[in-house]
Amino acid sequence: MPSLLSVARALPLAVALLVTGAAVATPVYADESGAWSVAPSAGGGTRPAKDGRPYFYVEGTPGSVLEDTVTVTNPGSKPRTIELTGADADNTRGGAFSLDRGRPTDTGSWITFAQRKVKVPPRTRAEVPFSVRVPEGAIPGDHPGAIVARGGGRDAGVRVHLRVSGPTLSALTVEHVKVEGERISYDVVNRGNTVLAPKLAVHAEGVFGTLLDRPARPLPIELLPGRRVTLTEPWKDAPSLDSAEVTLKVTASGGARDTARTSARFVPWGAVAGIGVGLVSLAGAGFWYVRRRRGVPDDPPPDEIEQGGRERELTSAGTGRDE
Repeated sequence: MPSLLSVARALPLAVALLVTGAAVATPVYADESGAWSVAPSAGGGTRPAKDGRPYFYVEGTPGSVLEDTVTVTNPGSKPRTIELTGADADNTRGGAFSLDRGRPTDTGSWITFAQRKVKVPPRTRAEVPFSVRVPEGAIPGDHPGAIVARGGGRDAGVRVHLRVSGPTLSALTVEHVKVEGERISYDVVNRGNTVLAPKLAVHAEGVFGTLLDRPARPLPIELLPGRRVTLTEPWKDAPSLDSAEVTLKVTASGGARDTARTSARFVPWGAVAGIGVGLVSLAGAGFWYVRRRRGVPDDPPPDEIEQGGRERELTSAGTGRDE
């Protein structure tokens, strides 16, 4: 029976596989146990080459079939059975790269393995060919995904950066900017068809001058096409009493940029409440003082009113005459 490596060598490549420095080279899952690992194929031996690809980057037109090989390495003393699957990429709520755990409908569903379950002998590695079949109606642009390997109660994986040939657009918007206490919240939306690594610049102008001026810096997000993330910017030294115009400017490679503004008023409500209580007390004292100065008697107590009424009734009764 031919080995997996010989099968991999017998499969022709439909297109050239491209490597780009602009792509993020972080593995999907870090393999910390050392029991086994998965990576793009990179030379012979029981270990992937040190200068091997940390991820797959493939590009093709709609309808094309892209082929490559993934390596599963088992340095342990016992055989391992590893299951390979494809997965779609997604963003976490904070904008980090993650995987969609549901049924794949994009890149993950386009990946087919020569062998989904692989038994890897001790101290060897298996070369597993796979193909990415791009549908005829695939939208041009970036379609990030991953190859996930499962075995021994854990997962490991490597990213697949797929770009479908055609027109690309880098575009984003900044929305829903709000100042909430000591932070600025806002949404960033990827309106294009490429993965974006945005930068943020913040400026705030108060009544008497500049309150905040932060130059553009990279955000810790990797925004996938069509995704929206809600982020916050800390403002620890926000003024306690001022009116400010806050401007957020977000940029990314490919000419993507947008600017959003909002107004904010900073009022020390605790102090305002205390002043209000004091004014009410002062007004009450002034009203009482004016009444006393004008000789307006205070209202008698209820028992005195009742006693006076009874005295008038008795007086009237004593002077009455029989008819």
